[in-house]
Amino acid sequence: MAEVQHEMVWFSGRVQGVGFRFTTLQLAREFEVAGYVRNLADGRVEVSMEGTAGEIEAFIEAIQNRLHGNIRQTERQSERREPRHRGFEIR
Repeated sequence: MAEVQHEMVWFSGRVQGVGFRFTTLQLAREFEVAGYVRNLADGRVEVSMEGTAGEIEAFIEAIQNRLHGNIRQTERQSERREPRHRGFEIR
């Protein structure tokens, strides 16, 4: 199977309890990405996504634009790998 771009993104700030995961899920439907969004115990939100580099960049930009008032910091890690996700979900 062909490799895809995979990106892990961690958002910190006021990102839990404000509809961040639901908004991210809704935004994911506008892009050709697969993966998940979940809250972490340390107060951050983690987004794992796969797709083309362009779709991933556009999706991350859409999250940042929509939720900019809640995000204080964004950390990213990317790699190419075999696809592991189907669809996009809240975990």
